[in-house]
Amino acid sequence: MNIVVIGKSGQLAFELQRILKDTSHDVTFLGRGDIDITSSESINETLAPLNPHSVINASAYTAVDNAETDADSCHAINATGVKNLAEFCKQANAFIVHVSTDYVFNGLKGSPYLTNDKIEPQGEYGKSKAEGEKWLLDILPNASCIIRTAWVYSSHGNNFVKTMLRLMAEKPQLNVIDDQIGTPTWAMGLAQACLHAGESKTIGVYHWTDEGVASWYDFALAIQEIAIEKGILENAIPIFPIPSSQYPTPAKRPHYSVLDKLTTREVFSSCKPSHWRRQLSTMLDEVNANK
Repeated sequence: MNIVVIGKSGQLAFELQRILKDTSHDVTFLGRGDIDITSSESINETLAPLNPHSVINASAYTAVDNAETDADSCHAINATGVKNLAEFCKQANAFIVHVSTDYVFNGLKGSPYLTNDKIEPQGEYGKSKAEGEKWLLDILPNASCIIRTAWVYSSHGNNFVKTMLRLMAEKPQLNVIDDQIGTPTWAMGLAQACLHAGESKTIGVYHWTDEGVASWYDFALAIQEIAIEKGILENAIPIFPIPSSQYPTPAKRPHYSVLDKLTTREVFSSCKPSHWRRQLSTMLDEVNANK
């Protein structure tokens, strides 16, 4: 297959590069210096010569708090950019895999979100991602796959795990929010799901995270515990649970955003999710190897 990945420097693109190098596909990775997805002209000029069978959109505006004051840029990438890619793929008879987010939900349900639950984003980032989903479903409903995910981390780039490791090595103690509930997701598993969707041209909306449930506080405790076991950290520091009200942010976060994966397990049978602690341990082995 001829596969084009939009995005080159992010966590998901990093993992896609690792798994795609071991396949027989012709693969092209395009970063922001190669293509401007907010411009239909740039998309057509760049993608048409490549004649892709599948496009994986691993690019996004993900600065959730900045989006509250930079809404135009956020919507240009997460909504208009998706619209432009969908229009190209429709014209070129190409399939598209697009990654979305738990932020399209309001976080008030209290039980895992189904793929067809009501969309009700609370901030500009979530609104932009919801708008991108709508464009894709309107323009290319029979040749697109939307994969919603959450709490993504990797050994590459900036993320919660790497921030916690740094702070745990520098600080005498930490306070971590315990009233936001979700599921951590290693970007490697997400990349495998995206590739599966692109190869099999799986149509529809799906959820992909690792298995299990955690608060950010639970996640932080596990990071410290496993990192000490592996010798990445030398000493344990006290970690205290705090409510979101003690750590205000410009953007409102969903209090509960666990994503139901029943249909994902059935359809994505070749890449079944693993529990988040197991995935975290494997990723920390990579961190240890790269020290």
